[in-house]
Amino acid sequence: MDSQRKIAIIGAGPAGMMSAIYASDNGASVTVFEKNQCVGKKLAITGKGRCNVTNDCDNAEFLKNVIANPKFLYASISNFDTQDTKAFFEGAGVPLKTERGRRVFPASDNAHDIVNALKSQMLSRGCTLKNEKVLAILTDNGRVRGLKTSRGEYEFDAVICATGGISYPGTGSDGDGFKFAKSLGIKVTELAPSLVPLETSENVSEIMGLSLKNITLTAIDNESGKAVYSELGEMLFAHFGLTGPLVLSASSHMKNMKNGKYTVTIDLKPALDLGELDRRVLSDFSKGTNKDFQNSLGALLPSKIIPYIVRRSGIGATTKVNEITKEQRKAFVSLLKGLSFEIKGFRPIKEAIITAGGIDASEINPSTMKSKKIDGLYFAGEVIDTHAYTGGYNLQIAFSTGALAGMHSAWGD
Repeated sequence: MDSQRKIAIIGAGPAGMMSAIYASDNGASVTVFEKNQCVGKKLAITGKGRCNVTNDCDNAEFLKNVIANPKFLYASISNFDTQDTKAFFEGAGVPLKTERGRRVFPASDNAHDIVNALKSQMLSRGCTLKNEKVLAILTDNGRVRGLKTSRGEYEFDAVICATGGISYPGTGSDGDGFKFAKSLGIKVTELAPSLVPLETSENVSEIMGLSLKNITLTAIDNESGKAVYSELGEMLFAHFGLTGPLVLSASSHMKNMKNGKYTVTIDLKPALDLGELDRRVLSDFSKGTNKDFQNSLGALLPSKIIPYIVRRSGIGATTKVNEITKEQRKAFVSLLKGLSFEIKGFRPIKEAIITAGGIDASEINPSTMKSKKIDGLYFAGEVIDTHAYTGGYNLQIAFSTGALAGMHSAWGD
């Protein structure tokens, strides 16, 4: 077995563990280095602990949901697609279910089932797991020769860097991979939060916790006056501003963020145009002409948001609806169709689901995940400058790039 290739993997997250499985399946001797005492620490908290493991879509639809460098992922998703991910976990004894938006979860709603399946599949193949912090990737004449860790130096034929990004640093994603890459002369693009909540100039603390469904959220670049994102779905108010699926997706389209550059508007009644909504409001008012304005909106809006909307409208809360002028009513209807919030900035990157930026995709062969500069060095997962919307797509990127990197590192090509 002296000819067996020795592969080191830095990071036991989804990309690293899938790399280990595929490298082992293709004949390599695999050692995985994880500085945490447990594997998959970030994976265990994804999807609020439920783990949206993939999306039940075809490859074309998958690539449409990739925000950064979708073409780079063509080979990896063709090699290991969403159906392969489903088959892998179900074959590993984890029943899956598909929910709204084709989002795939473990039937148990427990992310630890996904983590444990990856770990058991990895260890059952004879992969070695070492709880050591990698300090450097060692090279000679442009080729990998091994690793330096907190406990010494090791020789390897190839190294797969699957260290993640810099979001949720408490889980171990603290940017080590970017430091390794830069030290080897590999370009790293600018790092920024993506899929991250937004802070607003407006105080929304009184409606924190309120979830809005079937609304349209639009993000506008105030410098160009153009919408950079607009979609129907759901969102949530938080003490600092806005969060939830639509907000996280919108954040990924906000570049060069600064206070006041972006405005987010919420259409609370997207199924009705201005005229239809005006007639609806007029009808509601006519059902109780002596009602206070604040008491006339119960059929139109969630109760928790009514006091906030009343204040934003400028109409007195106790104004009788028969005293509201046509101009006031029209302005109120416009407010419901475009409740606006000035964005102060992103929440801290440690709260972002994904890191935007990373190892420049042009530095990596997309057919193998191999570095173009350093022979024997491969990359997989969030460390690469590619990411997608929420919905299981980002974990699929980890699995697909991990499988490809593992396979080709074992083959040596």
